Amino acid sequence: MDHFAGLDVSVKETSVCIVDDSGKIVREVTVASEPEALLAVPKRPAYRFKRIGLEAGPLSQWLFSALAEAELPVICVETRHMRAVLQAQINKTDRNDARGIAQMMRVGLYRPVHVKTLRSQKLRMLLTHRKLLQSKAIAIDNDLRGTLRNFGLKVGMVGKVKFEARIRELVENFPDLAELVEPLLVVRRVLHQQIGILHRRLLAIVRDDDVCRRLMTVPGVGPVVALTYRATVDVPARFRKSKAVGAVFGLTCSKYQSGEIDRSGRISRCGDEMMRVMLYEAAQSMLHSKKWSWLKAWAMQIARRRGIKKAIVALARRLAVILHPIWVDGTEFRWTRKVVAA
Repeated sequence: MDHFAGLDVSVKETSVCIVDDSGKIVREVTVASEPEALLAVPKRPAYRFKRIGLEAGPLSQWLFSALAEAELPVICVETRHMRAVLQAQINKTDRNDARGIAQMMRVGLYRPVHVKTLRSQKLRMLLTHRKLLQSKAIAIDNDLRGTLRNFGLKVGMVGKVKFEARIRELVENFPDLAELVEPLLVVRRVLHQQIGILHRRLLAIVRDDDVCRRLMTVPGVGPVVALTYRATVDVPARFRKSKAVGAVFGLTCSKYQSGEIDRSGRISRCGDEMMRVMLYEAAQSMLHSKKWSWLKAWAMQIARRRGIKKAIVALARRLAVILHPIWVDGTEFRWTRKVVAA
């Protein structure tokens, strides 16, 4: 008899529900959200598991890896899809969620999510931390500009390097304001130092990575975009067709069809937001650059028909598709298309 399990994971405890192939509940238990505690439940010889499901979340990668190493058929389920299925329950509890997940595994009503490799998780951590520090540094600059403007002190157009000197110049005759802005200037200085450390680390990784170097042959794709793509896609073989990459990043149009109604909406914006933003910025960079290629010419034709914004989105989707075969085939970007003789 086959068995199926559902794991509703929280920070401290995990609710486990085990059902047989007829849907009957065999066992329910709550254990600590630790690999050792979870492995103690399904390792009993009486159970023959066909699928074990857990929702994608903060602890899912860690627990998934432990269960997979123990050769258990674990599946990480897409969050929005699982939430939509579990909403049919009247009472929302961890126990009922575990029951619902177990039944989803039994009937096959789930959408699996790719769990990244350890290397990709570390690369993603580098990119996330770099982006976080950048956002904090920008927030400090904006706060200084806004608060000083209340006293008639206008920072004006000034670069990142000369920003601190400009602030000190403005508050030179206001000792009380100088005391208030000094802590922010110190924090800003430290933030930019640490951003530089992370960015140099990023460049070193890209320099030693053959895949990233080949991805950077595409116009508009720099080190950050290339490394983000590498960390997000992780295993290119999981996409049977390159066209599927654009949909996974939420860059394809959503669709609503019911009866006589059939309309296409804006892009779905599902999937990885950081990767989507990076591709959008890469598309913008390509369209504003002076270098021409067949890809830029294709995007400019769309811009003339549909507008520049839609052209950027279309180009971002096509960049996602083009980068995949470059990675898989070991090729580089061709700036011109070969004309085949008739």
